[in-house]
Amino acid sequence: MSRAMVPSQQKLAEKLTILNDRGRGMLTRIYNIKKMLTNTDSKPAFLSDKNLDSVFKYLHKKFPNIDNHAGALQVINNIKQDVVKSLSLYYFTFVDIMDFKDHVVDLLTTIDACQVHMDVTLNYDLTVNYLNLISTYVSIMILLSRVEDRRVVLSLYSVAYEYLHASCDPSFPRLGQLVIDYDSPLRKLSEEFVPHSRVVVPAIMSLHKIYPKRNLPADQMRATGMLSLLAEPLKIMNVPNTDMVQCEYLSLDSMERWIIFSMMLCHQYLQEAQLWDLWKTALQSGYIIQLCRDEVLHIHSYINTFFESLKGHNMSKRITEVKDLQHQALLSAPGIHRERRKFLRSALKELALIYTDQPGLLGPKGLYIFQALAVARDEIHWLLRHFDNPPSKRHNVKLSQEDFVDRQLPELLFNMEELKSLVRKYNQVVQRYYVQYLAGYDSVLLNQLIQDLNKEPNLAHCPEDESVILSSLYNSIAAVSVKQVEANDMFDFRGIRLDWFRLQAYTSVSRAGLVLRDHSDLGKHLNMIVFHTKMVDYLDELLNEAGDLSIYCFYTQIFEHQFKQCMEFPAQHRYSIVFPIICGHFMNATHELCPEERHSIGTTSVQYAHWFLKEMSDEVNQVITAICEEQCMLNYKLLPKHSAASILQSSNKHKKKQDKKKHVGPEEEKPGVESARKNRENFTRMDKLHMALTELCYAVNYCNVIQVWEHGFVPREFFIQHLETRFNKALVGMMMYNPDTSEIAKPSELLSSVKAIMSVLQGLENYVQIDIARVFNSVLPQQTQATDSFNGEKTITANYTNWYLEVLLRRVTVNIGQIVYSPNRKAFVTVAADNNSKENLYLAAEEYADLTELRALAELIGPYGMRYLGERLMGHVASQVDELKKLVIQNKEVLFNMRTSFDKPDAMRELFRRLGRPVKQPGNTKNQVSDVDSVLMRMTIIGILLSYRSLAQEALLDVLEDRIPFLMASVQDLKHFVPNMKDTKYSNMKQQVVNEMASAAGLSCDIDPLLISALRSQKNEPRKEYMTNESDYELACLLMVFVAVSIPTLAKKDVSVFKASLEGNLNNCHCLAKAVNQIAGALFTIHGPGDVSDRLQEFLALASSSLLRLGQSQEHDKEFVKNRESVYILLDLIVQESPYLTMDLLESCFPYALLRNAYHTVYKASAVDN
Repeated sequence: MSRAMVPSQQKLAEKLTILNDRGRGMLTRIYNIKKMLTNTDSKPAFLSDKNLDSVFKYLHKKFPNIDNHAGALQVINNIKQDVVKSLSLYYFTFVDIMDFKDHVVDLLTTIDACQVHMDVTLNYDLTVNYLNLISTYVSIMILLSRVEDRRVVLSLYSVAYEYLHASCDPSFPRLGQLVIDYDSPLRKLSEEFVPHSRVVVPAIMSLHKIYPKRNLPADQMRATGMLSLLAEPLKIMNVPNTDMVQCEYLSLDSMERWIIFSMMLCHQYLQEAQLWDLWKTALQSGYIIQLCRDEVLHIHSYINTFFESLKGHNMSKRITEVKDLQHQALLSAPGIHRERRKFLRSALKELALIYTDQPGLLGPKGLYIFQALAVARDEIHWLLRHFDNPPSKRHNVKLSQEDFVDRQLPELLFNMEELKSLVRKYNQVVQRYYVQYLAGYDSVLLNQLIQDLNKEPNLAHCPEDESVILSSLYNSIAAVSVKQVEANDMFDFRGIRLDWFRLQAYTSVSRAGLVLRDHSDLGKHLNMIVFHTKMVDYLDELLNEAGDLSIYCFYTQIFEHQFKQCMEFPAQHRYSIVFPIICGHFMNATHELCPEERHSIGTTSVQYAHWFLKEMSDEVNQVITAICEEQCMLNYKLLPKHSAASILQSSNKHKKKQDKKKHVGPEEEKPGVESARKNRENFTRMDKLHMALTELCYAVNYCNVIQVWEHGFVPREFFIQHLETRFNKALVGMMMYNPDTSEIAKPSELLSSVKAIMSVLQGLENYVQIDIARVFNSVLPQQTQATDSFNGEKTITANYTNWYLEVLLRRVTVNIGQIVYSPNRKAFVTVAADNNSKENLYLAAEEYADLTELRALAELIGPYGMRYLGERLMGHVASQVDELKKLVIQNKEVLFNMRTSFDKPDAMRELFRRLGRPVKQPGNTKNQVSDVDSVLMRMTIIGILLSYRSLAQEALLDVLEDRIPFLMASVQDLKHFVPNMKDTKYSNMKQQVVNEMASAAGLSCDIDPLLISALRSQKNEPRKEYMTNESDYELACLLMVFVAVSIPTLAKKDVSVFKASLEGNLNNCHCLAKAVNQIAGALFTIHGPGDVSDRLQEFLALASSSLLRLGQSQEHDKEFVKNRESVYILLDLIVQESPYLTMDLLESCFPYALLRNAYHTVYKASAVDN
């Protein structure tokens, strides 16, 4: 005697929950296996081995009855371990699918036996889980039949397993039969579903109440006020009037899949009007249906192939109908869905604006958000699978690309994310509302329905199980309170939802004690309660359920294409941030039964998020760069040099009319004309750039952090990093430095451009929440160093240092008489063009090396940069001093004699003749230069370098006194009042430290600390061969003697003439004054006992006596030494420049009358020349 089946003991709710989850896992695994076996890179190497082709053909042919002892299979014995290891994942996935199939068939049979009544509007959870299970089961079986090499993989594993364990795998016989049976999956499934149709068909028919209302064209959606809060303003605070709340956001894709799969298998019932109507509408909605992720079916062709295989069922009519529906779908579906997306863009935007303004509406009208998200998600899924799978050309239907290439799709995606972010932001508002709703209304009505149930005459008493569940449900929702929300207590209503699921199973079977169909009010109210509980504790999951876009992970090419379209369309720029946000959805596609794909999907999501943010940052920076270029051009027009044309034009206004007539040519536009507008509608390029900047910055500023697979992306940080790099490159680029042609921008013009760019960047703070001062502090200090920290490239400091030392100052020293240092103009001045120069480039030195330009340079590169410039310059000085020492050593004996014989004119004349003897230059027989000329030339070069150094220091001082006056006052105080110490050694050290600080601040010192440092480092180097036995102090003394006795020879050179207008000599010998004092001070400080004053007095005595002898020249020599007055002035300059010599000392050595006459002569000559 068979025992009666007790429905409550069948655990239908629990089995449906578990099998649906396991089904999704199995679907994911078979999907991955199909992809791996299709891709040659990911499948095991031996499956691609050409030597095993004969084995594979044999296995495929004999499957599943394989003779493991066949000679053709002996090859597998050699690789059996590799085969078992590599194919075990594949094999056991098929085994798991077989087990899953057994459990599904068992459960469906149990549901049939229990005669469960399915109605999605009443027992929602039971019906939806049931239909989902069928859909998943069918998808798995279809996908199983589409796996390439499935027979080879299974049989190969079985053979290798038997070779390894000497017995066949116990699952293989059944598994082989499963694969054979489901080679044509629909045929086998349709046979299986004949007994299940009694439950399946009513479940599908219940969708007739929902599906037609959801699958409306856009104009009908507008007409009915769908998703509009403002359609009925008086009811804006009311809860939506619906008795099937969970059906309102049920996926349209899922419903169509249920309808199509179920009616394919139960095609006998298509004669019924309601089912035919559902079937027709579903097949007209599209021609592609999703199996799993991007695995799809061209559904009409697939159905027809199945119908054609059914012999003896007279399916020709059905085949014709499906072909007609396919033609209608190809013609009308793309346009319908395009218009629906247009409607959704405006509808979701309206919802977002209203909820942003009135977040309190998220309570009563919260359902609208999930409806909107579900409809929008379905449309995006439809677009992706249809765009990626165009129909076959044999249908002769030309599809418009405009229906699939939606340039405004980012706006729809963005509005979806905006709605989700509003729900998350105001989740407590939603929780408060629904907690009060549950306790204040739902529990009261549920209690009343339970009491009415007990009073019903047809129901003698409520069954115990059902009674316990209902009481538990009431007690659970009646106990909640707002205080729990305020205390941030965690809510967990999963028990309530599972109890209601169980109750649906108990009350939906035949001969149930409590029949749910007869108490629809109770069922609908409990469905409402379940939704309300989800709004309290299941909000994030509900948002994922309704608005998950993880499908993009499997359509990455389309994802990239849509992003690039978005960046090309300025009106969509502000929505570009949605693309990296969507990357955070990708992990929703994973399943715990397929952990091996988590890493690959996670890596993909992170890489795409990084790429999107990088591209966005680059786009913003390109717009900023364009704005900066425009501003720099406007700023360039305001430079003083451009005022010359206006001044000339105004001076010519009073000329005769005939002269005016001769003047032909358009008048140049004045700065500021671009700001005059006659019409607001005429957009200038700058207007468009600012509009683009506003939109892009909105995107960057939209969210603080984007969470993608345990990574946090901060869009603003991406933007700042790229901005810093771009700003750094722009600074160096604006120099326009060309090493080949030696061209470079003036420091003042570069400073003007930098300030223009900085003003643009400061304006960014109006668009995006960033600290632009941080960008300046990160980038600008790096330009004060030789190389930056971004790419190790040369900076403004390095380029300007190189240009001033290797280009400008080299021209000053090489092209004698062309560029002169003018102390009164505080500039290097070009007095003659270089006609012999190969570059034929005229260099106006005063435009680069006057005080104004050097101030601009000091402002650009700051004290650090100026110090670097000084150190490089002093390196050049030190190399010249090294060469001078060589000359001193070569003439040491002569110089020693001259030092002791300066009061013997005849001896001095003879010694000087020996000193001034021309020396043959190696490789140069024409130009023979004496050591005297070499000494003067090198000392002049040192003087020029030190003059430039003093000018740069003065410029730096001016800038720092303007920028940091109080700090500079403290530095000056320290310099003037160095604390005295008894110990001379420590006192000198303290003086040296203070001088270092003062020099870095631009203050002048008696002896430049950088010069001392450069010469000291030269001293610390291993001694050269030519200096093996020489005393540094003695060499320094003899060097001063050499310079002193060489000065008179300057009078014989034409270029030694003194120009009063410049206060300098054409050959820059006036710079010797600075060179003598600085070199003497430095050398005797380093090498001597500190007797700088004594040595300079000795120098003055030697120089004055040599010059006085010059004055005693014969008449016929006077023309030969015609510039002796100019050289006399040099002696005065040396004394004026020196902190150690005084005019009294000069007067004792050299008559002042000669100096006075010299000044009178040179100034008179200059006046005549002018």
